[in-house]
Amino acid sequence: QIFEIASIAQQKATAKYMKNNYDEIKIRVYKGTKSELQAAAESQGDSLNAYIKKAVREQYKKDTGNDIKL
Repeated sequence: QIFEIASIAQQKATAKYMKNNYDEIKIRVYKGTKSELQAAAESQGDSLNAYIKKAVREQYKKDTGNDIKL
């Protein structure tokens, strides 16, 4: 039970940190597209999140000429 308490406390701390330091953006894709994107990300050694962020950074740079921290 000690591990469960620590785990719950850690989850709360992580949730608080995420809330205070990050915004979330939700995207919707057609059924099956998520698994295709996930496979492409894995083939590059990336998580799906990292893969999408890389694409956004590249497009932002192309559109604005500036880098963006995501």
